[in-house]
Amino acid sequence: MQLLRSFILSPTQCTRGTPVSVTRAFSSRAAASVSRVPRTSLAFTTTSRSVGGRGIVHTRRNFASTSSARAAQVQHPPTQRAELVSYPSPSSIRQEDEDSDDPEVELLPPEEASLEMTERAAEQLRAVAQKQGSDAALRVAVESGGCHGYQYRLQLAKKKEPDDYHFSHPRIKPSNIYVDAISLPLMNGATIDYATELIGSSFKVVENPQAKNNGCGCGISWELKL
Repeated sequence: MQLLRSFILSPTQCTRGTPVSVTRAFSSRAAASVSRVPRTSLAFTTTSRSVGGRGIVHTRRNFASTSSARAAQVQHPPTQRAELVSYPSPSSIRQEDEDSDDPEVELLPPEEASLEMTERAAEQLRAVAQKQGSDAALRVAVESGGCHGYQYRLQLAKKKEPDDYHFSHPRIKPSNIYVDAISLPLMNGATIDYATELIGSSFKVVENPQAKNNGCGCGISWELKL
């Protein structure tokens, strides 16, 4: 009873209109553990007001997580322009044209030839080269077919052909990609990625600037921009 009376009469503990200040102190160990949390920001906001002569504290904690940012990075990983290691010469193309009945191939100038590559695709290609030899590569070709007119064919190759453009990641080596002279103009500037999905992992061509819209709903066939 005496304790309750002293609490009510004490001006220092309960003053009408005087905000109640709250101080939160974190130990160095707790602060260190919070700082080790990767990519997560913690925000604490404290407000106070007095009601009926008694200080009532309202504390709001805001937790900002980057899980959505990580998911976006998985779906759209950072890319880097691949280096053009070598390209076909006109003499090699002429020789190949003489040996086949296909129409004459017009070479894309090397300064215009470009591909983008994700780091995870380059890492996977390096692993392939370590097992199968330094010349092992991913061969990407464009074929006619599908409901929209064109489709990609991706397969592993052990050697480069005379009409191949040879691309590689600028830092992660060896990470070879071969694209023939006929296919490259149809996918110039496209991105090569390595995606892991429920049905399995595979290389894929994404964000082809030569393709119209997003292609077919099947994800395989696409239409060329006119």
